[in-house]
Amino acid sequence: MKLIRTLLTCLVACVLLLPTLVSAADSTPGKIRVLVVTGGHDFEREPFFTVFKDNAEITFEAVEHPKAHEWLKAENAKFDVLVAYDMHQEISEEAKQDFLARLKEGKGLVVMHHAIASYQKWPEYAKIIGAKYYLEKTTVNGVEKLRSQYQHDVQIPVQVVDSNDPITKGLKDYVIHDETYKLFDVFDGVKPLLKTKEPLSNDVIAWSKTYGPARVVYMQSGHDHFAYENPNFQQFLKQAIRWTAKRD
Repeated sequence: MKLIRTLLTCLVACVLLLPTLVSAADSTPGKIRVLVVTGGHDFEREPFFTVFKDNAEITFEAVEHPKAHEWLKAENAKFDVLVAYDMHQEISEEAKQDFLARLKEGKGLVVMHHAIASYQKWPEYAKIIGAKYYLEKTTVNGVEKLRSQYQHDVQIPVQVVDSNDPITKGLKDYVIHDETYKLFDVFDGVKPLLKTKEPLSNDVIAWSKTYGPARVVYMQSGHDHFAYENPNFQQFLKQAIRWTAKRD
């Protein structure tokens, strides 16, 4: 009988402790869930996705236009960070509202390379990412804007602006073989993270900002395997995902 009473006492204690254990487990952050969106621009698929496969901090789902916007709907948005590596132009009013709703929920956004040129006719997208790349000559508020320029296969010297920032922490100035962008506008209110003195490029080539509760990062790098395989590129992207997911 004494043994039975002891076992019952232990069982009751375990039952009473169970909610605490469940609560503790629920509050422990798991891997960051990443949605990678592509489409509208060719890229080297295998080495690109290898960067995400090798990131032990994340799980990821890859989706491609024209079906990518379905993943922005509330019932499908099972991600913490959206990584945009697309160059898509068409977006419905419904998709715009879904995009904005996910940002208002505080989901992170990392915009890579040519995704700066997406949604040319949606002005809010430029406000979200903090920049405007011009695919054609245009006039903005009475100011003529030339078509933005790009150049493949450039050895780009990169300067780390603030090595104490969580996105650039551990990085030192480096050189990357990549594509340059020039003559695009970077808006006020962004925090420059990487710069270059390469004359074929704009000087600021990576930055962070917020859009409501959402954290946003843009990185100019990412044209092909030369960039994907650069450890500085990999570290910046990894830490950008972590920061936008609010895991820094």
